[in-house]
Amino acid sequence: MVTEKIVNLINEQITNEQYAAQLYLSMSAWCYAQDLEGIGNYFRVQSKEELMHSDKMFDYINNVGGKVILGAVDAPPHDFNSAEEIFEKALEHEKLVTKSIFNIVKAATEESDFATTTFLQWFVNEQVEEEASASLLVTKIKRVKDNPSAMYLFDQELAQRVFTPDNGAA
Repeated sequence: MVTEKIVNLINEQITNEQYAAQLYLSMSAWCYAQDLEGIGNYFRVQSKEELMHSDKMFDYINNVGGKVILGAVDAPPHDFNSAEEIFEKALEHEKLVTKSIFNIVKAATEESDFATTTFLQWFVNEQVEEEASASLLVTKIKRVKDNPSAMYLFDQELAQRVFTPDNGAA
């Protein structure tokens, strides 16, 4: 049903999602060390979401009779200069993930693999949301970075984020 090429691309994406989880967890750790607990919470939740994405792809490959082959996950950076830099790097990373997802969709479309194309539509929609959210946070952090009171409120806002597993989609 699904070709080896598509399975390989999804396996690569599983590794990409696991790297993203590690990257966001590293960003979270840096934020906690800087007493930016709300921002740390935001990235910790983001890390959990990336693992959920990886799990969805893992399950999909198994459901279509493919073989999951996990790749090595590179160590993420752990030193950052500022919260602003972290949000900019997060946006940059989300753009890379979007490009990777689109590449798999393109390959699946070229192979008339309608099952994979349909499965990946959830990820396409997710990436639209992820990029929009990351872009908004870059804008907000740039506005508040030199104002301690505004930074405190921004940090408090992000402390409210909670991980909600997605049990229904994909």
